Amino acid sequence: MNRRPLVALALLVVSLSAMSAQAPDVPHGTVTKYTWKSAIFPGTERDYWVYVPARYDNATAAAVMVFQDGAGYIEPDGSWKVHEAFDRLIAAGEMPVTIGIFINPGVVPPTRPDALPRFNRSFEYDAVSDRYARFLIEEILPEVGKQYNLTTNPNLRAIGGASSGAIAAFTVAWQRPDAFRRVFSTIGTYVGLRGGNDYATYVRKTEPKPLRIFLQDGSSDLNIYGGNWWVANQDMLSALEFAGYEVNHVWGDGGHDSKHGSAILADALRWLWKDWATPVRAGVGSKQPLMEVVEDGSAWTAVGGEYGFADGPAASPSGEVFFSDTKEGHIYKIGLDGQVTTFVKAAPGAAGLMFGPDGRLYAALHTPRQVVAYDATGSPRVIANDIDADDLAVGANGHLYVSDWMKKQLWHIAPDGTKQVANKDLAHPNGLVLTPDQTQLLVADMRSQWIWALQVAADGSLTYGQPYCDLHIPYGAIDSGADGMTIDTLGRPYVATRLGIQYCDQAGRVNGILPAPIPGWVANVVFGGADKRDLFVTVAGRVYKRHMKAIGVRSAEAPVTPPPPRL
Repeated sequence: MNRRPLVALALLVVSLSAMSAQAPDVPHGTVTKYTWKSAIFPGTERDYWVYVPARYDNATAAAVMVFQDGAGYIEPDGSWKVHEAFDRLIAAGEMPVTIGIFINPGVVPPTRPDALPRFNRSFEYDAVSDRYARFLIEEILPEVGKQYNLTTNPNLRAIGGASSGAIAAFTVAWQRPDAFRRVFSTIGTYVGLRGGNDYATYVRKTEPKPLRIFLQDGSSDLNIYGGNWWVANQDMLSALEFAGYEVNHVWGDGGHDSKHGSAILADALRWLWKDWATPVRAGVGSKQPLMEVVEDGSAWTAVGGEYGFADGPAASPSGEVFFSDTKEGHIYKIGLDGQVTTFVKAAPGAAGLMFGPDGRLYAALHTPRQVVAYDATGSPRVIANDIDADDLAVGANGHLYVSDWMKKQLWHIAPDGTKQVANKDLAHPNGLVLTPDQTQLLVADMRSQWIWALQVAADGSLTYGQPYCDLHIPYGAIDSGADGMTIDTLGRPYVATRLGIQYCDQAGRVNGILPAPIPGWVANVVFGGADKRDLFVTVAGRVYKRHMKAIGVRSAEAPVTPPPPRL
């Protein structure tokens, strides 16, 4: 028997009885109205209100909760009266001393009295980008923080809303879990207005984030051109449970209104803030395929310092990782002890690196338009001239493949040094990796959503190319930004993209997404370390590593045949 409707009904009854039983003489906070003109949303103006609880003491940083469509939540005659619920719950010790920020969507005022303003609500709320999160974090919170002592602890920051305001709340926490970790969502618009319909898929594939989410909806909610709200909210719940999120919900039979949400507000807030001193956990009991790849409890750690543009990591036979600084023209070595030393100081425009079966480090040099191979002392030998080389792949048989994004082509360099154009089908060929059995060359097409697969013939030539692995493209981008690649023993390619590191199964389906360790476009990725289980990434001029369950493959070693994929 499905117990969820019974749980939902019990929660509703408790909420109504608890609210009616609250004493009317609890200390009341104050609500003050302000206006704001935004730079992140140029030309927009909006009202917002700040609730300050009676127990607030400027000597102690207060928790924060932000509500979208703010006016409706603090109307004296409205259904929500969130400030009154805050009064009761704070007085009862059921939520921390919390400053509430109730903010309206922006409008761009008209230039004539008889014209309409630009209504920014859908643009701000429904878009699944980080722009609204930046608006709150970079503009509103600092402004309110000038007057009040607001916590910077994300565990003590919550955000909520209804309808499009609900998906806005989720998006802020999803994009910036370093800033918000508790989400209150009623009749949430997780449908196809501006990409919200993709959220359930992203939740299932992306490494779990430390978020606690409360969902509410009713079976009579909207069913229009953008989708079915009732179905979408259930899909979100299923995805969140699958990925191991701490999630609670109440379903009913109501429509697209505030009746049900406002009735359960008090108990929803109690659950959202329960044990607030304990950090919200991530991925407990997750069923994601990602859990088969990532080592339990592992985290990204920085390696070395900051570089001009770190790129092209390659693992040596012993597991040491070499990487290039494309901007400064140096090549560095990361020892097995984690120490970073300079390997080659003058490698002009060095980009992709890869070790060959001869133990030499092959490098793509932009400025002289060469592919060179460095011996153990760092002395170079020119392998090919007049190639706008970017990334490399070298097989155990000595065949070398080079991506040339300037001319939109792939080069094949045979062991005897003969070079020829092997393919001209890609819009922007970039990262390259051979499959573990070395019968397929996978190529990241940066200006599309694809990793291409090309069969490697006996003579090293490439045939039967097709767009194979279907990557995710972030909201607002026109391509995946696929860059460097690596691969594991099961034949799963890992590609650096705008969304982080996306990895696919052999059949070409994205199974998981590892967000970048810091904000930025991930440039490259490789497995290294003595056991080939350290995943190294380059992003925003830095290098990070993380220990994995998956084991990497070096194409310079003898081919291995992975097990077939689950189709």
